[in-house]
Amino acid sequence: MQFSIDLNADLGESFGAYSYGADEELIPLVSSANIACGWHGGDPCCMRRAAALAVKYGTVIGAHPGYPDIAGFGRRAMALSPKEVTDALLYQIGALDGICRAEGARVSYVKPHGALYNSAAKDPKLAAAIAEAVKLYDPSLVLLCPEGSETARAGKAAGLRIAREFFADRAYLSDGGLVPRSMANAVITDEDAVCERVLKAVTERTVLSVDGKPLKLDFDSICLHGDNPKAVHLANRIRSALTEAGVSIEPFAE
Repeated sequence: MQFSIDLNADLGESFGAYSYGADEELIPLVSSANIACGWHGGDPCCMRRAAALAVKYGTVIGAHPGYPDIAGFGRRAMALSPKEVTDALLYQIGALDGICRAEGARVSYVKPHGALYNSAAKDPKLAAAIAEAVKLYDPSLVLLCPEGSETARAGKAAGLRIAREFFADRAYLSDGGLVPRSMANAVITDEDAVCERVLKAVTERTVLSVDGKPLKLDFDSICLHGDNPKAVHLANRIRSALTEAGVSIEPFAE
């Protein structure tokens, strides 16, 4: 078996005096870094530090915009209109891209964060608002989103390139959605279980839902949450498992 897959992580999410995640350890291990844009996490100093690390290690940078919800880490749904969502993403993508350009890089893709990501996956109007923002800012950017989602459909309708992702450490519902974090076992912490499901997903394109139903998946990237306390160790184990199986880690965007 010889093929490649992308490994991404949510990064740059520290804010002021509050440290979050392990950017210095994780950025060298992933091929794509989803850097927060200041609304759910991150601040200008943290964003620039993460961008500089990505440049140092040759990691592709993506914008990770979310709802204006620092207190809830962007994981609470908010009643923004589609126009407000478009404007919010333009603001956040532009902020990170400006910082990236100062470091000799650029934003290559966009992955919505948290509640915005999950809500847009099922809401056509919200998904269209996200796709419009990406297209308006730079139609060459890739939109990273769930397979079979409204976000994917809206991106394709807008003429954007789509990349789909699989979550290494999140449990799936039988409809293909993620188990809400408010429910037990939403985040998978057993390292052996994570590595086993990643290999099965990559080699067989299937994952078992929480009720034991096999789900067929097509994806271009594996997401590992940077706020997982075991994220660095898991990233190393996932890389090793994939390499041993003949799968190389390569970014989906340039």
